[in-house]
Amino acid sequence: MEPGAVRLRVANLDGQREFYERAIGLRSVGPANGGARLGADGAVVVELGDTPEARPRPPGTTGLFHLAILVPDRAELAAALARVTGAGWHLSGASDHLVSEALYLSDPEGNGIEIYRDRPRSEWRYEDGRVQMSTLPLDLDALLAEVRETGGDGDGMAAGTRIGHVHLNVADLDDAEGFYSGLLGFDVTVRGYPGALFLSTGGYHHHIGVNTWAGPGAPAPPPEARGLDWFELVVEDPRQLAELEARLEGAGVELERIAEGVRTGDPSGNGLRIRSSGMS
Repeated sequence: MEPGAVRLRVANLDGQREFYERAIGLRSVGPANGGARLGADGAVVVELGDTPEARPRPPGTTGLFHLAILVPDRAELAAALARVTGAGWHLSGASDHLVSEALYLSDPEGNGIEIYRDRPRSEWRYEDGRVQMSTLPLDLDALLAEVRETGGDGDGMAAGTRIGHVHLNVADLDDAEGFYSGLLGFDVTVRGYPGALFLSTGGYHHHIGVNTWAGPGAPAPPPEARGLDWFELVVEDPRQLAELEARLEGAGVELERIAEGVRTGDPSGNGLRIRSSGMS
């Protein structure tokens, strides 16, 4: 099970779409129920839901910390840096996480974005069987040198670009672990960050990050607030989807059956939908 697309409620659809196309390099892959679907090589990465009446998400609430766009290699990360700066946008950070190299920024409505590339798994470090991550400065000059060597930012994000992970503000780490690990089956990969937890499947460093940095016990934002509407989790086949659905129902989790699969929410009110490959 891995993340799929992320859907955001946005107040200024045209402005947000222009940002994701010009500064991020995503391209339209068709309408999305009154909004826009943007991605790379036809694969949806971000959906924008047109919600003109949406108000800013209140501080100190749960929701999206950032969506993380995974690019295929370091040259594409360099192209992403050139694209962001060429659009006149500023980074909020840039980090070497040992397993990955990452750029951080926010969209015009305050949604956090990470653009990153993974190092080969052969270069990952482990201690007591757990992958080691850190937050070290990223050498942006060295990264920009790759732009000069590869000849610019290209024409949009490359094929293979996708959501690599989603990082969420939650109210309680134990509740989040019980939901994502206990019910959905993700493995806990990192516990070392204060107030945060990282989970994955298949030995990846993390597909989901959760933190209480908005405050322990933070309430969910109003349903009409800007920001995360839902993020996807994608399983391989319909049998896995049926098994997860039965497990969630057995635990008393409220579900909505939709054409794509099921919609639900985590204990902190973060929306998600679960579908099998081939359903969109």
